[in-house]
Amino acid sequence: MADLATNTTVTENKMKNKLSNPIIIIGVLFFVFGFVTWLGSVLIPYLKIICELNDTDPYYVAFSWYISYAVMAIPSAWLLQRTGFKKGMILGLLIVAAGTLLFIPAARSRLYSLFLVGLYIQGTGLTILQTAANPYITILGPRESAARRVSIMGVCNGIASSLSPIILGAAILSGADVVKNKIPTVGAAEKNLLLTDLASRIELPYLIMAIGWIAVALLIRFSGLPEIHEEENESNDTIVHSKKSIFQFPHLLIGVVTLFLYVGVEVIAGDTIINYGSFQGISFSTAKYFSSATQINMLIGYFIGIICIPKFVKQENALKYSAIMGIAFALIAIFTSGYISIAFIALMGLANSLMWPSIWPLALDGLGRFTKIGSSLLIMAIGGGAIMPLLYGKLSARFNPQHAYWIVIPCYLAVLFYAVKGHKIKTGAT
Repeated sequence: MADLATNTTVTENKMKNKLSNPIIIIGVLFFVFGFVTWLGSVLIPYLKIICELNDTDPYYVAFSWYISYAVMAIPSAWLLQRTGFKKGMILGLLIVAAGTLLFIPAARSRLYSLFLVGLYIQGTGLTILQTAANPYITILGPRESAARRVSIMGVCNGIASSLSPIILGAAILSGADVVKNKIPTVGAAEKNLLLTDLASRIELPYLIMAIGWIAVALLIRFSGLPEIHEEENESNDTIVHSKKSIFQFPHLLIGVVTLFLYVGVEVIAGDTIINYGSFQGISFSTAKYFSSATQINMLIGYFIGIICIPKFVKQENALKYSAIMGIAFALIAIFTSGYISIAFIALMGLANSLMWPSIWPLALDGLGRFTKIGSSLLIMAIGGGAIMPLLYGKLSARFNPQHAYWIVIPCYLAVLFYAVKGHKIKTGAT
């Protein structure tokens, strides 16, 4: 009996190690996602100075980034069908590195269009990585704990997204205000020297990042990261074998719309709160920290997911409770004022935190060999982060920044519907 118990313990430990090692590697990838994605908040003011842009042009930084998800998501799925998850992740990292290296000649020429091409290439690599890594971590272990694993990835992503603007900002924006204020007072030759010097600051950080992305690609290449075939997750008696098209999975299609709306709400909560603080009469010197408060609340939510899912709450219930919290927090923010209202906008980060981890496994459930193309459709839904904030901006201009938050209520109601009913709508299901 003692030998049997010992053998059982050894087997369990081997299974844990078999699962934990890939989770660590994919966690590194999610760190990459967060680090690269949130560099845009620093690049916008930086490129406005060195490329001498007007007030509108810098926001093509976000457009170049998000449009790559919409354009490249389906091609990424086709690519992954040929390469598999592991090789796809390696290729995605190398493409990110290539886009990162393009920033060096872009900085030397101070050519804005070249920076945008670099951003688009980075976004393309990230699209491949996201299309591979999100379903990979979802189907790596038991379905019931998928949201917990994605929450762990969210912590890696959140830590990186908090660090990257600070690190890059310290490297390239130090003294930028002095340069900006000095430019109108000097001649053309000195102005060119000042801008060239400021532009050159980005070269070393982006070279280091490119080397880092290549190193991560080599880590994956020589790791024992297993290739997972979605067909292995199909039951012999499921209806998946009879499916001919991804459009025969209504729970996925509804999930894509739900994710689109969720990402839009997440970006609204993080990107509008500083201006909303100004609308409430708070100075920018104080309001500039409000976005970080939203991010901290998201990190808290990720930790809650790690602890509670699925031990204390199922992932569909986590999604339901999150949607209800989002509705409540948004309504309180709309009907209060000052710091209380702002605090509840920041708390929307807590409500949002478990939506991405919960929607993914619910939407990909039972897709089998259609998992990669299903994942690509979900990645396309990231475009909600580009469109929904624009709609918020139009409402803000027409009414005011506080009343514009009404736009998040139907979004949260859609998430609630998916948690309660939408994820269960499966053709042929009983």
